[in-house]
Amino acid sequence: MTQRDLPRHLADLSIVLWVGGMWMLGYVVVPALFKLLPDRMLAGKIAGELFTLLAVIGIACALYLLLHQLQQFGRAALRRNIFRITAAMLLFVLIGQFILQPILADLKVQALPLDVMLSPLAAQFKTWHAVSGILFLAQSLLGIGLVIVSSNRQG
Repeated sequence: MTQRDLPRHLADLSIVLWVGGMWMLGYVVVPALFKLLPDRMLAGKIAGELFTLLAVIGIACALYLLLHQLQQFGRAALRRNIFRITAAMLLFVLIGQFILQPILADLKVQALPLDVMLSPLAAQFKTWHAVSGILFLAQSLLGIGLVIVSSNRQG
C-alpha cells in the first residue's frame, strides 16, 4: 500500500463501516434488544441512541465518499453509480434523522406519562415508525448496491 492508495482504502473502509453498521444494527442488534430486554421503552431508547450514532457515522462516511469521488473524477463523478447511490443513501439518512426521528420523538413526548404504544397516539407512531423502517430498508438495499458497485471499481 502506498500513500497514494490511502484515500481509496479509506473509501472502502467507509463503505464497510457504514453498510456493515446498518445491517448489523438494523437487522441483528435492535431485534435482539427487543427480544432480550423486558422493558420495551428501554429497548426503544437504546435503539434510538444507536440509530443516532449510526446516522452520524453514515453522514461522515457519505460525505467522505462523495468528496473522494469528486476529487477523483471531477464533475464526471456526478454520473457515476457509486456517487448516485451514496447521495441517495445520504438523503435517506438525513430524512430519517432530521425529519422522521423528530416526529417520532415528539409523539413519545406527547404520550407521556404513558408509553406511546399504550397511548391514543399509538396509531400515528406506528405509521411514522413504518415509514422510517421502509426508508431504512431502502437505504440498506442501496447499501448492498454500493458494496457491489464499489467492488466493481467501474461504478
